[in-house]
Amino acid sequence: MRPAGFLLTLAALALAAPLAVPTASRAQTAATDAADPYLWLEDANGARAMDWVNAHNAKAVSVLESDARYPTLYKEALAIAEAKDRIPMGSFTHGEIYNFWQDADHLRGIWRKTSLASYETDQPQWTTALDVTALGKAEGKSWVFRGAPCARPAERRCLVHLSDGGEDAATIREFDLDTGKFVEGGFVIPKSKARVAWEDENTLLISNAWAPGELTASGYPYIVKRLKRGQAPDQAVEVFRGDKADGGYGVSPYVLRDDAGHTLAVITRPLDTFSHETYVLTAKGAQRLAIPKKASVDDLIDGRVVIKTEEDWAAGGKTFPAGSLVWTTLAALTTDPGHLKPSLLYSPGPREALEGATTTKGKLLLTVLDNVKGRAYVYTPSATGFTRTRLALPDNASIRLASSDEHSDRAFVAVTSFLTPTTLWLADAATGAVRTIKTTPPKFDASADVVEQFEATSKDGTKVPYFVVHRRDLKYDGANPTLMTAYGGFQVSSTPAYNAATGKLWLERGGVYVLANIRGGGEFGPKWHEAGLVEKRQVIYDDFAGVAEDLIRRKITSPRRLGIQGGSNGGLLMGVEFTQRPELWNAVVIDVPLLDMIRISKIAAGASWQGEYGDVNANPKAMAFWLKTSPYQQLKPDGKYPEPFIFTTTKDDRVGPQHARKFAARMEEMHLPYLFYENTEGGHGAGADLKQQAHTEALTMTYLQRKLMD
Repeated sequence: MRPAGFLLTLAALALAAPLAVPTASRAQTAATDAADPYLWLEDANGARAMDWVNAHNAKAVSVLESDARYPTLYKEALAIAEAKDRIPMGSFTHGEIYNFWQDADHLRGIWRKTSLASYETDQPQWTTALDVTALGKAEGKSWVFRGAPCARPAERRCLVHLSDGGEDAATIREFDLDTGKFVEGGFVIPKSKARVAWEDENTLLISNAWAPGELTASGYPYIVKRLKRGQAPDQAVEVFRGDKADGGYGVSPYVLRDDAGHTLAVITRPLDTFSHETYVLTAKGAQRLAIPKKASVDDLIDGRVVIKTEEDWAAGGKTFPAGSLVWTTLAALTTDPGHLKPSLLYSPGPREALEGATTTKGKLLLTVLDNVKGRAYVYTPSATGFTRTRLALPDNASIRLASSDEHSDRAFVAVTSFLTPTTLWLADAATGAVRTIKTTPPKFDASADVVEQFEATSKDGTKVPYFVVHRRDLKYDGANPTLMTAYGGFQVSSTPAYNAATGKLWLERGGVYVLANIRGGGEFGPKWHEAGLVEKRQVIYDDFAGVAEDLIRRKITSPRRLGIQGGSNGGLLMGVEFTQRPELWNAVVIDVPLLDMIRISKIAAGASWQGEYGDVNANPKAMAFWLKTSPYQQLKPDGKYPEPFIFTTTKDDRVGPQHARKFAARMEEMHLPYLFYENTEGGHGAGADLKQQAHTEALTMTYLQRKLMD
């Protein structure tokens, strides 16, 4: 089972080797930079930039918080966020169930534990392992808990990741679950974007900047060293070195184990966002594994290595389609890593996509999307391969593997849908038995609502599915306030989920909610994602507009009543739709966005996503595409745009607040209406604690109701 502390999915790790930079692209970039009057806003914490932020925050707050709806919306959003009857999602750790919990009494949260028997009751008896709020106050830090991977198999010692204000960068400190204290003289890694894996309880594999400047252009480490307990950092022994020119999210080590005691130490060297080289650590050192660059070593069970491939793979006289799982024995893999002869474990159907996989003591659990609806299966090792059975979980829902126990065959499975509160099931993979152990009480009245799934036809004829949540007695008159969202990137699937805040603040007030499964996501596997990579990306934006046009054609809504919202890559989607098709929307929420696609590689971690967006400095086709598509560059002073709500956070060290600031500044220069708000904490999200998150939710919903319901 891949350790819980492995913070990056291999699907988000890296592609081709760096290219020589064509003179034309270099000159074009320089010219664009020279013409940019808002480079000073890229100084994330600079005094001048922060003065600008504070002034624009004041304007947005004065407009939105003065709206009569805001106090009620904030109160309702905060009540939902702080509700103590939420499901405390648990993980199997050190023979107990651990949970990270935030509420009104624990704004930054507590990491706590209980027994499985107690966890199954309505009122579990919790013991606090670590109070993050109290720790932050004692140390004068704005600590945000980012997880705590534990050394297997005992899972007694854990590496607590603490972020200051919500940044991706974290301070890592060793914690003892038996004593409930940080280990005196234990492992400590100062604030960084280090990648860390337990090789055993006394040994770490660490990818980090071991000397100043040892980071890639996107700010991630590329050198892995082995550090033994008691050693000083300068005594760590190098086991692998990538290259400063590598792309993606940095070289990452991880260690797989199975119940039989087999282990496999793996290192991925990303070359770009999705493709990477994979190495295994052997007695001979790091050896390259002969798998495709878009494939990853996913798990270890019964002495068999499970590999996920995101591209077609011909090996051992067989061809395995993209989106498959294959396996080989650990012995074969380590004996001859350069010549593998894998066998098929799972292959997707025409409308299927593999969502997740994890192991228990002796089983492999898989979740699959079938036309964007969840299925869960148990795979059991046999003499010749694996046998498969399906878990009897609710249909027409999203199914997520929440946690599994490597010391038994139990697993927690979360099941959710738009109108049914999330339930937590306890599955016994050995028997196939499943039962509900936790249910979220309803947070909004869904009795009058229904969910439908439709298909729109995109500009190139592709059928694009989407879900609509609406009142059963909906009038098809084009007058329904409608909020539409999508993500459309990085092979991330957008699936039905119970969102209490959206239900209470939007659906309950008569709003319609739409989730579009556009290309760029993973809803139909790797090819659905790859259809919109780099300069082919316009199909993603056409898909989204096509769904909007279908909604209007069906008279579910109209441009006057249609609003859209998206964050991160979804924020880029909103920016493009805002500039390309402004006539379709009356409200646009642009959250923690990418918007300046010409300077993306020079802002925060932007250089790590060139496999998704292309490298405008090296690829003339990418430069040509983004010059005509990048929202920051495409704003026009005579454009007839709706007034957007642009949201970001100062502490976002992933995308960075710079994109949102510059976009707003350019709109201001052009005398275009907009609202801008930047939270000073929160990282790449809505806020660092529940009150900040509720504030963001209330501001957003106030804006949407003003624009679409008035």
